Amino acid sequence: MSTTKDTSDMPTVKDGAALMKRPERFLNRELSWLKFNERVLEEAHNVTHPLLERLRFLSISANNLDEFFMVRYAGLREQLRAGVTRRSQEGMTPAQQVEAIEKQSAKLMEAQQACWRELRSAMADEKMEVARLSDLSKADMTWLAEHFESHIFPILTPQAVDPAYPFPFIPNLGFAVAFQLVPEHIGEAMVGLVPMPAFSPRFIRLPTRRNSVIRFVRLESVIATFMDMLFPGYSSIGHCVFRIVRDSDIEIEEEAEDLIHEFEILLKQRRRGRIVRIHIDGDAPEELKGFITREIGSEPRDIVIINGLLGMKNLSELIIDDRMDLQFKPYEPRYPERIREMGGDCFAAVRAKDFVVHHPYESFDVVVQFVRQAAIDPDVVAIKQTLYRTTLTSPIVAALMEAAEMGKNVTALVEIKARFDEETNLRLARDLERAGVQVVYGFIDYKTHAKVSLVVRREKGKLQTYTHFGTGNYHPFTARIYTDLSLFTADPALGRDANKLFNYITAYREPPEKAPDFEKISMSPRTLESKLIELIDNEASNAKAGKPSGVWAKMNSLVDPDVIDALYRASQAGVPIVLVVRGICGLRPGVPGLSDNIQVKSLIGRFLEHSRIVCFANGENLPSARAKVFISSADWMQRNLKRRVEALVPIENPTVHRQVLNQIMTANLNDDEQSWEMDGDGNFFRLRPPERGEGFSAHRYFMENPSLSGRGNALVVSIPPRLAPKKRSSK
Repeated sequence: MSTTKDTSDMPTVKDGAALMKRPERFLNRELSWLKFNERVLEEAHNVTHPLLERLRFLSISANNLDEFFMVRYAGLREQLRAGVTRRSQEGMTPAQQVEAIEKQSAKLMEAQQACWRELRSAMADEKMEVARLSDLSKADMTWLAEHFESHIFPILTPQAVDPAYPFPFIPNLGFAVAFQLVPEHIGEAMVGLVPMPAFSPRFIRLPTRRNSVIRFVRLESVIATFMDMLFPGYSSIGHCVFRIVRDSDIEIEEEAEDLIHEFEILLKQRRRGRIVRIHIDGDAPEELKGFITREIGSEPRDIVIINGLLGMKNLSELIIDDRMDLQFKPYEPRYPERIREMGGDCFAAVRAKDFVVHHPYESFDVVVQFVRQAAIDPDVVAIKQTLYRTTLTSPIVAALMEAAEMGKNVTALVEIKARFDEETNLRLARDLERAGVQVVYGFIDYKTHAKVSLVVRREKGKLQTYTHFGTGNYHPFTARIYTDLSLFTADPALGRDANKLFNYITAYREPPEKAPDFEKISMSPRTLESKLIELIDNEASNAKAGKPSGVWAKMNSLVDPDVIDALYRASQAGVPIVLVVRGICGLRPGVPGLSDNIQVKSLIGRFLEHSRIVCFANGENLPSARAKVFISSADWMQRNLKRRVEALVPIENPTVHRQVLNQIMTANLNDDEQSWEMDGDGNFFRLRPPERGEGFSAHRYFMENPSLSGRGNALVVSIPPRLAPKKRSSK
């Protein structure tokens, strides 16, 4: 079976327009995601980054790949087992996708191992080592033996595995060390298994020598060295390490009567999900390898032999505070001067004029202060808040609880279907309810992904609304590394729209067919996609009429076929389109006759690009004051536009409009230091390889230049110029 779809009868480049009726006009989303993770891994080779930041990129790429196998690959494997042959939008069956993923991911994993060898050598040059136990001194081994006996041995559970003792359960992402054991005197040979404790560090730091070298050893090596304490009376004639990756997606029964109870059951099932990958040490004895794969009940294609380090996500443990010189220089987010000028009064600042906070360059504390001030303000009568991803110790959650305890009407829409955060959100919901917060959970089949906070305040005998719309989560940690936008507004129409959005979610078990009569915003699953297509089609009409036209958009992923087709039609009408897509892109840019006028770039760097912005020329050349500009919580994917509750919010205040369009989008389009350009086959090419030196970095620009709308009286600010299109480098 071919590992990729058959393209022998695909129209040639000259016949690109014919692709509009063929599935080949799309790219496969899974393979596109793997390309994205390759770009993440490439940053681990980027010598302009500090060494431990390069290690961080390697760790991130490994963690990303784990999650991909746990969810996307696992889902395709289930389709394959069920005999599903339905083709994806670009024409691949589940079987073809699984085979293509396995081939491409194998190359990616080999590249990760090569990268680790490169970084390990560079770390040694910087006096940081992951040492082999055979290289340790007698004093080191004495210390390690004492450490093992005191801190590791008490939490290990060695187990015999034979017909009388079945193979123990290894949890998702769990490690185990397997031993071939023979008795020293009398008895039978057996296999011994030692699951590695989940909460013990993977890398154990050794005492520092006089030469100041920072040294670590791997936990699995330590367990293997002291196996005689675990299996007294036996000797090991061979051992290996293996790691399990399990299916971690969960499905909700549509008619589940108790949604929370249903999730608690499914979360327990996730821990015992079907195996989708077994990573086994390449040095494993063949007999032991066969025993593990047979007894654990895996399928042959689950087995992946790793010639190197297993579980590279744990490399983040080596990024230590002792070597801040090998990390990015710490960056302290700015606090908007406008709020300072108002004596810290968020409501006064918002009343004066709308403003945008650009995270992580500007502090997330503004969002926290907005909710905290609402909690203690005696004139605030109600707070409504969506919570998709946050933390149990979130100051926003604490403020909501405080507001409820003070007698305010507080509603929290907690999305318990936020993947991998379900357990946290269940606990959070219970804490909120105990404090008196009215907690709602949204629709069973539709995740609430919109980021909205609404405060209702009594002012001069009337009720005034203050609204926050965000592109990112109310999460204090990710707000320091994700680029996102927070719009604060006292616009009454936007406040009414926010209230209608909350009521839409809380009043129904399933989304009603008719969406609320919004004044300004658009909302999925009812109006957001059609609004986007309408705006794209308007640009096509302008181009056909000889008027200036254009679309600039920034998002994480582009997959939705209806939106892609609208972009293709606009391109064919002559609309210049530039897309900044961080991750998955199912659109083919630059194909003659199909997408001649579409450019796609991806920006990967110090911060994770997460904001969603879309700009339409509206009859003038971009950028201009007449352009229609929006921010959104939604990526352009089927799930966001058809199966989630999302918001698309217009940016109308002139200063905020100028900031989002002329400053933020322009800087993203200008970036050539951390940017990649995509071709029509889904391949990416660096615009400026590291050896070419410094170019224009959007991340550096935003760290060095304050934003427009939060400047208060000090409004003068640097605006990045529109640069000529970048010439891509050779791959």
